[in-house]
Amino acid sequence: MCYVWCNKLKIFKVKKNKISKNWVNKQRRDAYVKQSKVDGYRARSAYKLIEIDEKFKIFKGGISVIDIGAAPGSWSQYAVKAAKSGRLISIDLKKMEPIGKTIQIHGDFTDPNIQAEIKKHVSLKVEVVMSDMAVNTTGIKNIDSIQTGELCIEAMLFAKNLLKGNGFFVSKIFLGGTFNEIVAQGKKYFKEVKVFKPKSSRKDSKESFIICRKLR
Repeated sequence: MCYVWCNKLKIFKVKKNKISKNWVNKQRRDAYVKQSKVDGYRARSAYKLIEIDEKFKIFKGGISVIDIGAAPGSWSQYAVKAAKSGRLISIDLKKMEPIGKTIQIHGDFTDPNIQAEIKKHVSLKVEVVMSDMAVNTTGIKNIDSIQTGELCIEAMLFAKNLLKGNGFFVSKIFLGGTFNEIVAQGKKYFKEVKVFKPKSSRKDSKESFIICRKLR
């Protein structure tokens, strides 16, 4: 029994190491990774949000934005530029380097105490709640999809209580798992629901983004 378990553990470690090496190789070849260094963004994910904004016109000057799962900060970096004199609150488990006058909250977004702390900084309703949250991947795509989907639903439920009537909710989702449930939830709370895969999202990834607007 121990022999079987040890072998399974060994196989899992080999698979995980292989995934890590593949990821490093992709990073080295990735045009968006190279461009992010030129443009000063902390991660290639900034270009996903840029594409979303170009298509759906999410940001304008002076708005308030909440960025959930913000680290390392590329979405917040773009939001600060796009919202100009607006207000940005960034939340993540990991600590981030400061980004302008952004309010940063360090903690688990799913913790009710952290959600209460976010609300303390929101005197009025906000225009945008966005989330690029994803669980630490296991390498098992169905499990990763389901767990990330659960985070998306929690962020959506949180967003609907803080958004202005015409506000936007934007979140990462994965095809499969809870995908249909997330879209159905979106249509329950919002009048407009779209699913969009930016060109900057890797072709072999099941990642897409749900864009919800206009609360019911």
